[in-house]
Amino acid sequence: MSSMLAQPIKLKRPSALRALAYVALFALGAVVGVAGALVQPAWFPGGLLLAVAGEAGLLLGAGRAMGSRAGAVAPAGGWMISVILLTASRPEGDFLFGTGVSSYLFLLGGMAIAVICATLAPVRQPGGDGVRLGN
Repeated sequence: MSSMLAQPIKLKRPSALRALAYVALFALGAVVGVAGALVQPAWFPGGLLLAVAGEAGLLLGAGRAMGSRAGAVAPAGGWMISVILLTASRPEGDFLFGTGVSSYLFLLGGMAIAVICATLAPVRQPGGDGVRLGN
């Protein structure tokens, strides 16, 4: 009898409904990123906490709802891309983020929250009795 650890992992494609859910979570992450960018400078300590808590809630909820780390990574990717695009200045000189402490805390804190939530998300485990170690 060979060990399950020595066997190659057989990955299957996600279903169309699951792929659509990941795309929707990506878009929702982008919306939360834009909303957080607008809320965090409005009320300095409260707006920043609300923006970061909204992102953390979305990422943890998505990871638990999808039952995988990809469920938390999809909205984190949408959040990250939208926030990075909002930091770029336009040719007219307009930009959304100021150079204050709040903006940097939102950017760096949001990235740290994304890593933490993706790490805390549940990982799919193979089913069956034959895959339990120590038996």
